[in-house]
Amino acid sequence: MDKYPVKERGSHDEFRSHGDVTGIGAASARRAIEPPASIGAMSYDYRVSFERKLVQKIDFRLLPMVIIMYIMNYLDRNNIATARLAGLEDELQLTSAQFQLAVSILFVGYVLMQVPSNLLLNKIGRPSIYLSTCMVVWGLVSTLTGTVNSYGGLVAVRFALGFVEAAYFPGCLYFLSCWYTRKELGFRTAILYSGSLISGAFSGLITAGVADGMDGARGLRAWRWIFYIEGAITIVIAIAAAFILPNFPRTTKWLSEEERELAIYRLEEDIGMDDWTGSADQTFWHGFKLAITDIKVFILAIQLTAVVNAASITNFFPTVVETLGYNPIPTLLLTAPPYVLAVITSFLNAWHADRTGERYRHISLPLLVGIAAFILASATTAVAPRYVAMMLMLSGIYPSYVVILGYISNCIPRPPSKRAASLAFINAVSNCAQIWASYLYPKSAGPRYAVAMSVNCATLFVALVMATILYFMLQRLNKKLDRGEHVDGVMSSGGAVPEEAAGKGFRFLL
Repeated sequence: MDKYPVKERGSHDEFRSHGDVTGIGAASARRAIEPPASIGAMSYDYRVSFERKLVQKIDFRLLPMVIIMYIMNYLDRNNIATARLAGLEDELQLTSAQFQLAVSILFVGYVLMQVPSNLLLNKIGRPSIYLSTCMVVWGLVSTLTGTVNSYGGLVAVRFALGFVEAAYFPGCLYFLSCWYTRKELGFRTAILYSGSLISGAFSGLITAGVADGMDGARGLRAWRWIFYIEGAITIVIAIAAAFILPNFPRTTKWLSEEERELAIYRLEEDIGMDDWTGSADQTFWHGFKLAITDIKVFILAIQLTAVVNAASITNFFPTVVETLGYNPIPTLLLTAPPYVLAVITSFLNAWHADRTGERYRHISLPLLVGIAAFILASATTAVAPRYVAMMLMLSGIYPSYVVILGYISNCIPRPPSKRAASLAFINAVSNCAQIWASYLYPKSAGPRYAVAMSVNCATLFVALVMATILYFMLQRLNKKLDRGEHVDGVMSSGGAVPEEAAGKGFRFLL
């Protein structure tokens, strides 16, 4: 009996002609790409089934751990917002301006390290070791935050935390793009980013529990216990991650030979050329030069910066919710539902975007919801409509945000070094917004925070404009590809899409 049963219609070429049956096939217009012998021998039905099982295996091995790691990444970064309500500001005798600087200084280190870190990750080719090691270090730094006794110490440890944490999120986005095809990436990005939203929901609940039960334990205020507990958990998870996370398809060992060949080939089939092949092919600066000479990178950077500016409200979300007039414990509990709703809407939006292959409307419509929410929040001080606005703020920002994150790899697919540099550069630029946005929420501006809400409306509108510009740009490039015209870089020879891939039927998702 044949190892790969072949039915009358079951050929590898027919797999392409059927298009995206499971969301993982190549476009029907794509010129044949020679598969490895083991893949070429598979029938259409067997290939579909085998690939579906492979993707499930990758999901099971990769996604749970990266989500848990990102929960701790986001929790360790933003627990200063809830620690403020648990006594940090009072014990260290911080002014409102000093607290804002302690929040914003993290993102200075965060921005500085993102591009070098992603280039280093791409060069090393061992994300399981690299990301886990970075996590141990930031866990230690987060734990040390609980020992500070002065404003200067808090600023120093926050800067160091941002510097080390910078490795994870852009690194993880690149990591996912090395395992999943373009039509799988949006939903997986949403799953990854759910970690931040889940941490936002649980952060208030954890702080409420610690503040209620541990304030004064062993002579320590509750805010110190928050950093000790969460930092220690981070270190334990990081050690486990080193043994659980895979590396890249070519360098991981828990796939069979046939699974490894398919994991590599399906990415080549999706984009029209090979992906990460080895550390010798990954130069530090060549990919960065390609990234900064592609105008799409700058459009995406402006778009994401605008969204991140509005999303910076999460750094002060407990303070904003506090304007409803409740005591600290109820306030912390009320921060959870908006994050839960944001998780649900982000999943649904990303799932539908991947299912349909459409991107523009899945980015634009949530932005309109966000604009309406910020207008409502600044227009009234009544409790009910303000809390409705708070519920909709996050559900207007994050469903769009996660689709944009996945869209970066769609728009800048290859070579891997360029994709890694682009992801890091765009994230670094966008997180600059966190530096200045931290100054939009002084307590004196409450309860309306009219300036912050107005700025957030304006930046979400800018994001909408950038999405529209990018849509028409990619539409024009696709039309040129349909006509068989050569498509190179808009600003230089960096290449809007690799020539080999274009010849094999690559089209940008719109």
